[in-house]
Amino acid sequence: MPSASDTLRSEIARRRTFGIVSHPDAGKTTLTEKLLLFGGAIQLAGSVKARKAARHATSDWMAMEKERGISVTTSVMKFRYNGYEVNLLDTPGHQDFSEDTYRVLTAVDSALLVIDAAKGVEAQTKKLMEVCRMRKTPIITFINKLDREALPPLDLMADIEAHLGIECAPLTWPVGMGSSFKGAYDIRNGELRLFSPTHGGKVQEAQVVIRGLDDAQLDVHLGDQAEDLRADMELLGAAGTPFDPQRYLAGEQTPVFFGSAVNNFGVRELLDTFVNLAPAPRPRPALTATGETRLVQPDEAEFSGVVFKIQANMDKAHRDRIAFMRICSGSFTRGMKLRHHRSGKDMAVSNATMFMAQDRSGVEEACAGDIIGIPNHGTIKIGDTFTEKTLLKFTGIPSFAPEHFRRVRLRNPLKAKQLQKGLEQLAEEGAVQLFRPLVNNDYILGAVGLLQFDVIVSRLAEEYSVDASYESIGVAAARWVVSNDRRQFEDFKDYYNQDLALDAEGALAYLAPNPWKLESAEERYPHVEFRVTREIG
Repeated sequence: MPSASDTLRSEIARRRTFGIVSHPDAGKTTLTEKLLLFGGAIQLAGSVKARKAARHATSDWMAMEKERGISVTTSVMKFRYNGYEVNLLDTPGHQDFSEDTYRVLTAVDSALLVIDAAKGVEAQTKKLMEVCRMRKTPIITFINKLDREALPPLDLMADIEAHLGIECAPLTWPVGMGSSFKGAYDIRNGELRLFSPTHGGKVQEAQVVIRGLDDAQLDVHLGDQAEDLRADMELLGAAGTPFDPQRYLAGEQTPVFFGSAVNNFGVRELLDTFVNLAPAPRPRPALTATGETRLVQPDEAEFSGVVFKIQANMDKAHRDRIAFMRICSGSFTRGMKLRHHRSGKDMAVSNATMFMAQDRSGVEEACAGDIIGIPNHGTIKIGDTFTEKTLLKFTGIPSFAPEHFRRVRLRNPLKAKQLQKGLEQLAEEGAVQLFRPLVNNDYILGAVGLLQFDVIVSRLAEEYSVDASYESIGVAAARWVVSNDRRQFEDFKDYYNQDLALDAEGALAYLAPNPWKLESAEERYPHVEFRVTREIG
């Protein structure tokens, strides 16, 4: 009979926790749905093109997402596939919501990068890749939309290598594109799967599978394209990069797949390869009680976890807030008592949940690699660490200085309390930052993207029945300010009192009216730190 430690290691080895990232409109949410479809989590995929249809993308649950047909929050979805427990995090595609994506990338063990075959590498893709590179996150690439006119596959791989700084190793290869797209050749297995756009939103296997480049059926089905495929395979064999699992796990090489997510083509091959290649939960750095850094191993007996996301009002009827926690080590059982290290208090967690988009179910057991949701009544914040006993603090969850600022205006003064409650709860999610000036009662929102302000106003109306608007304000930059020089810091706070504010965590920030004043403040007070990022927790 296996021991408890053996059972834990076996369960952890079955976990695959990854995030899907892409530039907007590359087809990320569509691919997410198709992975769920092939994973058996849903039976029929909705079309994200029909923005106002009754059925929307499974992972997009917020009213504004359904209205605009974009993903603006991270969705967590769990499903089983071929004996593996898969935790899939669908991140916001829109660049104005990149901060949420950055935090999600701290909670996953690998990533799936989606690229539009007609556009190649785009600006947002580069930013996301920088975050993955910092963490050496293994990446599998899916080049999507081959059913449309696209760039040549060799050009796409050269684009990825040049702009993302990662080596490409194709595992499938497309035959044609757009109207001439015939299918994809599985390089490792030597099989050609022919493309069919007829699937009715359901799983459909390739109608014809041709094995080997010498099969006579290859010429029958492909015609002149058969020789093109043979020439491409000869070229890749001579000059291409062979796949190296170790380089992939080190974040130095990306295996590349070609397909069409909207037509379900290439998804099963991607999923089959992913669960076999992607890493199981990995060690994570944390600070100990003495301030030293150590790696927390997933199979350590003691439970530990870190909160990387807060989401308000997933269930509108209950006005709930959920703290999304990545389990970093050990196992969780319902009702277990955990230490919340920021507050120093113990809490019994008896109603944790797991997610299938907005649908949820109670958790009886979970282990390292899983994502669980804990009901939050305002006491849990992004970056908080939970353990059974040992004092730890997981590191590396950032908050970025916002780039855009707006003052919130309330149209009905009788709703002041609801406004305050709504802004404070929505700010907990970390997508926008709330500042309260020291000299007045204004609510100032800061965000990395302008669309965030529309989201906040929409959610205030939808979720809190607050009619509010926003207006421009004379703030160009925000910097968190700290100093070990008490006298200089007091002088700084006195001199710039009109431009100081507290964020939602109570941290002091300087809201610079223009870049010149920020530069002047930095020169005037050399012993004051003006920080662009702040670690959360």
